[in-house]
Amino acid sequence: MEKNCDCNKDHISSSSTIGIMAQMPEQDRDEPCCGRPAEPPSSPLEKPGYVLCHFVENFISTEAGAVPRIKTKLQQEDYYGSFKALSGINRYNYKITPGLYCVGTPDRNAPVFVSANYKYSFDSLRKNLDRLNAWVLVLDTRGINVWCAAGKATFSTDEIVRQINSTGLDKLIDKKELILPQLSATGVSAEKLKKASGFKVFWGPMRAADIKRFLEAGNKASPEMREATFTLKERLSLIPIEISLALKPLLWTFLVSFILSGIGPGIFSLGQALSRSMMIIIACIAGIISGAVAVPLLLQWLPGRAFSIKGVFTGLFASVWTVICLWGRISAAETIALFLFVNIISSFLAMNFTGTTPFTSPSGVEKEMRKAIPIQAGALLLAVILWILAPFAG
Repeated sequence: MEKNCDCNKDHISSSSTIGIMAQMPEQDRDEPCCGRPAEPPSSPLEKPGYVLCHFVENFISTEAGAVPRIKTKLQQEDYYGSFKALSGINRYNYKITPGLYCVGTPDRNAPVFVSANYKYSFDSLRKNLDRLNAWVLVLDTRGINVWCAAGKATFSTDEIVRQINSTGLDKLIDKKELILPQLSATGVSAEKLKKASGFKVFWGPMRAADIKRFLEAGNKASPEMREATFTLKERLSLIPIEISLALKPLLWTFLVSFILSGIGPGIFSLGQALSRSMMIIIACIAGIISGAVAVPLLLQWLPGRAFSIKGVFTGLFASVWTVICLWGRISAAETIALFLFVNIISSFLAMNFTGTTPFTSPSGVEKEMRKAIPIQAGALLLAVILWILAPFAG
């Protein structure tokens, strides 16, 4: 093998060369003496100090510039990031850069999917594009999911037009068609989008898992694909973030309850403040488990249409459990107060699921909150009064 480098080979004997080669690993014997061949050139989008996203495989050259080709198989970083976001950790920064991406080797007739830049939404789409050739247009929804972004007007007609123009998408395809998530329909006008950009809208299926069947049917969704669900698996995915959000105020709850629990005939008792405030924390935890865990798990079996009422039903069991655990240590007034605390928390947290279920409408949610919150506030005030007065009644 000819070696094009200056290594002063004339000063090395043939026997020495053979000996050196014999000691070298077999895979290195045929390498140039200056090392392995150079690796492929860096991506044209790489910059000093910047790190490419782990979900980007490489880049393809297009008339509109380099477009990142994304992986369709999720990695450990994706699962870990989703777990943190669903647990409320760094949730509002779990997003990707808006713009144009692709999967496979898309041509001028490849379908164009539109997504939000909330990474969980983006991941849900790309993992279902395996073995497809497609373009993916990601909107700047400020890290909000498709459904909520449509309601907040960040997944909108104007934003789609802006991304089409800024990415040069119209230069890359012949069929001016976009496939939008069905849940984005409340924020997008297909007619206005057609007039503003020339692109026709096809409303995709409710779930990304049905995308391939949707394409095979000629961009048509069956009634099953249009149906909104709220299955046990879907409800379970909401529990971590609900618990995370509910636990955050616990410190302030402890401080307030510590002060209120110490009030008594002797003005203020430190020991009483500590022991009684811990009872309230126990009641709060019971209410959180009741409203944020039991309600979504038992949703279809709980009576009533209002989620606040469903929270009261699970709260009844949680409050009885709390009272039994503290039996003999609490007075009648404290029993009623703790009973109210548990049910108020359970009822309030249960209402959080009205924004994630297809069973309710925005107007229905507002109507329920107008009725439930004043009752919850009144019950909370009564519970606080009973808790403060309990030491004086003894």
